[in-house]
Amino acid sequence: MTRWSNWAGTATASPLRVHRPRDTNEIATAIGRTVADGRRLRPLGSGHSFTAIAAANSDAMDLTGWTGIASADVAKGLVTVRSGTTLKQLNAELDALGLAMTNLGDIDAQTVAGAISTGTHGTGARLGGIATQIAGLELVLADGTVVTCSADERPDLFAAARVGLGALGVISTVTLQCEPSFLLSAQERPEPLEQVLEGFDQFADENDHFEFYWFPYGKNALVKRNNRLPAGSEHRPLTKLKEFVDYELTENLAFGGLCRLGRAVPKLVQPLGRFASNILSAREYSDLSHRVFVTHRGVRFVESEFAIPRESLLDVFAELRALVPKLENPVAFPVEVRVAAADDIWLSTANGRDSAYIAIHQFVGMPYREYFAGFASIVGEVGGRPHWGKMHDLDSSVLRSRYPRFDDFTRIRKEVDPAGVFANTYLDRVLGTV
Repeated sequence: MTRWSNWAGTATASPLRVHRPRDTNEIATAIGRTVADGRRLRPLGSGHSFTAIAAANSDAMDLTGWTGIASADVAKGLVTVRSGTTLKQLNAELDALGLAMTNLGDIDAQTVAGAISTGTHGTGARLGGIATQIAGLELVLADGTVVTCSADERPDLFAAARVGLGALGVISTVTLQCEPSFLLSAQERPEPLEQVLEGFDQFADENDHFEFYWFPYGKNALVKRNNRLPAGSEHRPLTKLKEFVDYELTENLAFGGLCRLGRAVPKLVQPLGRFASNILSAREYSDLSHRVFVTHRGVRFVESEFAIPRESLLDVFAELRALVPKLENPVAFPVEVRVAAADDIWLSTANGRDSAYIAIHQFVGMPYREYFAGFASIVGEVGGRPHWGKMHDLDSSVLRSRYPRFDDFTRIRKEVDPAGVFANTYLDRVLGTV
């Protein structure tokens, strides 16, 4: 590898050396070699973060040769998976065992280690992010030792490493608390935005999974409600034709075409946004949970997402709506709103508070900085916490005030990586130097 780039092209790096371990011993050997040469090391994941969290200008670790489920206790639902496994592969292997993750986001390209390390989440007022489903971790530390942690074993390391930003060591395996496979009913339809906002708390509370997308300049939101079905319920998946037309043709090919037109002729973005909002279609189906959670995203974009106290959602969203018409450059991509339950993970964006997540996007190649900066200012007034894998400009001096356990995390970091072997420029900014 001579040059690395993330999915959106917002971060690049040129690693001097790339390690490709195939087992835990080779991970430890690679770390030892890096330390002996006085270098830094970053695991690459799948590059789906929009930040430079995985960027390595010294040594990089490619874990694509370290994948798959290592062991499973199907009766207890405990599954140990190797860290380089993508969520897509994990879902397929869990399905073969008759198991499933309790909650997922809508992208499955990430590695399991990358997803938990950046705080990847789905939506559900009673559910946490993917990291809350972890029962145990195995890490290889900077001194080459292999350690395990859980709620009962090294609990402080466990509280830090479940959303660890890759700053504490290389995760070698993740033990997940899974459950028997289940079906989700999916209801997706356009609804007037004002109606969605007025009923937001009720909708979030009465559905297992609730989210909506607002198309700037339009009056409608695309609302998604996913709910569990009783065991033994009938599968009613989308037909292959319906799936192709709705997702590949409409949401990827046609929407991508509208975005490219708007990028070429910016004055068309607002009418195109209204048009997209007006032609949203409805669909209802049921399928295995991971097939409902995950959606193929073929149109590239840049993204910033913040977690805010759930009770602040309506005020913050009103300010965001007021911001958009004032921007010098129009917004071609929708805004996504989700929810999650509070958790106790030190650097989780939902630490200690029920949270609403607002994610803003811009089509790749279109101006976004004024939009993202204005959004960051709005959410900053209510203590917004940025998704670790999505774009933001905050540093450790600000983030320390937004995470009650920030100093506890940096204490553990100094204990397990005193020389900053796993640091890079991004971590120096958001965590401070070791």
